[in-house]
Amino acid sequence: MYTRIILDGLRWLGITWDEGPYFQGEYAARHQADAERLLAEGKAYRCFCTREELDAQRARAEAGGVGFRYDRRCFKLTPAQVQERIRSGAPSTIRFIMDDDEIAWDDAVHGRISFQGRDLDDFVILRSDNSAIYNLAVVSDDIAMRISHVIRGDDHISNTPKQIALYRALGQEPPVFAHVPMILGADGKKLSKRHGATAVGDYQEQGILPTAMRNFLALLGWSPGGDREIMPEDEMIRLFTLEGIQKKAAVFDTTKLEWMNGQYLSALPADELLEPVRRQLSHMGIDMKGDLRPLIDSVKARSRTILHVADQVAVRLYPERSKPDAKGEALIHKMGPAFAKNLNLASAALTGLNPNEWEPDRLLVTLKAVAETHNLKLGDVMQPVRVALTGSTVSEPVNELLVVVGPQSSIRTINEVARRFDGGLRRA
Repeated sequence: MYTRIILDGLRWLGITWDEGPYFQGEYAARHQADAERLLAEGKAYRCFCTREELDAQRARAEAGGVGFRYDRRCFKLTPAQVQERIRSGAPSTIRFIMDDDEIAWDDAVHGRISFQGRDLDDFVILRSDNSAIYNLAVVSDDIAMRISHVIRGDDHISNTPKQIALYRALGQEPPVFAHVPMILGADGKKLSKRHGATAVGDYQEQGILPTAMRNFLALLGWSPGGDREIMPEDEMIRLFTLEGIQKKAAVFDTTKLEWMNGQYLSALPADELLEPVRRQLSHMGIDMKGDLRPLIDSVKARSRTILHVADQVAVRLYPERSKPDAKGEALIHKMGPAFAKNLNLASAALTGLNPNEWEPDRLLVTLKAVAETHNLKLGDVMQPVRVALTGSTVSEPVNELLVVVGPQSSIRTINEVARRFDGGLRRA
């Protein structure tokens, strides 16, 4: 299931692959053979220490205020003692022998990084059940697959000296390592479920476009230079370098993701948004078979996600579904009784139009006349109509909105909202 989720997410993003996927568990025999080879070459040894013995060693180190390092008691066993324990059936692991020498590498992101081998203990590479520990498994796999570059999160930096030691012990030069910054939530903590969606596919359900998601992810911890943010894929590929990756942690800012998604939505033709909007409308219980493209075009520039586009299309199809948002509520309370009063003035003027007069220019002239006749600002007429039809203080121009909604639905909804907010107060 998890494999399918990962691959589905990559497909949605438009990221393809040349081979695989590969499963580490399929190569257990090779991992074990590499561990046995290191054992035979004297670069590793069997360890018979129990969990209780190791816990006791760790507790003594902590009590003494020093970091725990395995005391190599099993390294000191003679071959005869090792064979005797094996014959007795004592379970054992295989530990790799760490030299005291410095282990350093030129990281493609962080520059030169070094560790002292004497600060690292002899670590287990094979468990008692013959399954490989991560550090051995990835080195064995990377050698077999001829991996040239390892690009991963910088939380793996502490694993790297152990892996470099294993590469060299197995007779191979290490690949290029590039440790990229961690991705944090807006609170500065490691990204997790508490920050919202964690699977790429979840963002499809939230109405994010794959092109926008690729663009957003590319800029998490990497900069092409300058202030460029909205970038076509071929430009990102052309400009990308490991040197452009930043050392500091990146912040997954969902507000910025939605802003970027809105930029892509605005630029896309309605034809390309038609099917995802229809799907979302279907989830909302609206099966609209007519041409939605004019509606999509009317709302996409003010939408951040496909969900928002669908919500706005639904409101224009069924304006009676709309409810004032926070800004809409603020306008209603600010205007008080004038909100419903001005809606009634607008409704009366609009009702007097013939169907063939229900077009943008004529509607604008009509609403301007209402404002002039009653000595009102044009916004004091337009905004109540906008809030009545969409629930929001932001939409396409009101005269265009009225055309999209249509005469009957517009007037019916304006009258209903005027009744609900008569006197500036919501009626139960």
